[in-house]
Amino acid sequence: MTRFMKPLVSNVQLYTAQMERLPIVIFVGNELVGSGVIEGISDIAVKVRGKYHLRAMCTFKYAS
Repeated sequence: MTRFMKPLVSNVQLYTAQMERLPIVIFVGNELVGSGVIEGISDIAVKVRGKYHLRAMCTFKYAS
């Protein structure tokens, strides 16, 4: 099963990507604003490469 560019919409998907150290990409609208492996997750934000990305404003997708 390919996960390429599939959105991560639930907590389970985000935590699975973090545990499996899967690379993700982060978009605000159609603009790519970040990529990497998830370092931390809260109700408000996802931390990737030392930067926090607000969950309400961003779309997170599998990069591979």
